[in-house]
Amino acid sequence: MPAVDIPGSKSITARALFLAAAADGVSTLVRPLRSDDTEGFAEGLVRLGYRVGRTPDTWQVDGRPQGPALAEADVYCRDGATTARFLPTLAAAGHGTYRFDASPQMRRRPLGPLTRALRDLGVDLRHEEAEGHHPLTVRAAGVEGGEVVLDAGQSSQYLTALLLLGPLTRDGLRIRVTDLVSVPYVEITLAMMRAFGVEVVRDGEVFEVPPGGYRATTYAIEPDASTAGYFFAAAAVTPGREVTVPGLGSGALQGDLRFVEVLRRMGAEVDVAADRTTVRGTGVLRGLTVNMRDISDTMPTLAAIAPFASGPVRIEDVANTRVKECDRLEACAENLRRLGVDVATGPDWIEIRPGTPLPDVGIKSYGDHRIVMSFAVTGLRTPGLSYDDPGCVRKTFPDFHEAFAALGATS
Repeated sequence: MPAVDIPGSKSITARALFLAAAADGVSTLVRPLRSDDTEGFAEGLVRLGYRVGRTPDTWQVDGRPQGPALAEADVYCRDGATTARFLPTLAAAGHGTYRFDASPQMRRRPLGPLTRALRDLGVDLRHEEAEGHHPLTVRAAGVEGGEVVLDAGQSSQYLTALLLLGPLTRDGLRIRVTDLVSVPYVEITLAMMRAFGVEVVRDGEVFEVPPGGYRATTYAIEPDASTAGYFFAAAAVTPGREVTVPGLGSGALQGDLRFVEVLRRMGAEVDVAADRTTVRGTGVLRGLTVNMRDISDTMPTLAAIAPFASGPVRIEDVANTRVKECDRLEACAENLRRLGVDVATGPDWIEIRPGTPLPDVGIKSYGDHRIVMSFAVTGLRTPGLSYDDPGCVRKTFPDFHEAFAALGATS
């Protein structure tokens, strides 16, 4: 039974970096993800004047509850959505002038609902070019707090950014959410804030965040559940193959582990223990209709194995996948059509019909790590697939291709 060593969660590493930077004291992050996104986040903190000590297995962050150490900074957020959304919010709680820019890909991704909420809280935030997009400048003078209304229908990261900000405000925050996707990611945020000493009270669509700041702590980062999904899917499409991921079990924070329940519905054997999860391919892969609103990062993984199912696979309520690193819904449809697979799409759904993918096809990555990693699973049963940008996996898993090749060697 091959055990796969999955790198740390990107979502948890980014939140932990924010919390450690905001906390009173020195925090130690154990087994953080080392990837382009998280290195970019850590580098952004350094540019703002925070001290971040990095060894291979631990990062130490000297917290500054009062905000960035520098009065002026220019931060480049690379491709990282958490970096680009969380760091301006963190900087707003300090005092100084902070400019944030990002890659062309990240510049295209929306920021408007978070911008509006921060402005409603009195933050002086100006977009230099397109409204609601990077680059932007924050002229920070601390945040008073109070009540704010937020539309988190495009991304739960907007809500996470405000929740993380709440304890740094003078009066605390009362956030009223009008729409919300990817609820499990918000649950991660609330659990991690608790680990750093802050208890958020939720009443329906209203989140009450107390003032008072965070306490430094030692925090272990669990393996990335979205990344584990590619390896679980690899087991599901290969009769007799078994994959175990240690460190991800019934107590995991990440909602994307629920992807294994989709694989179970399709016919795979799934065993979720307290500290590990195992998936085994049975030779059965049934079609299904599934709502993936709350686990939409795993949508491309399911789309990539859907042709091997015995009936149609229909994925619903995933409109927010259109505003990720690329329009993931169309990227999946385009690549499946290149493979000769029959696909239909709508505004928030994709339906894939059974078929044998064509060999020797070039997969268009659209610069999106999840597209490449998902279609690598298709490649286990389809010879000769190639990718126009295989290196884009460095965003979350720089050694992905080597790890996946090793998995193939054990089959």
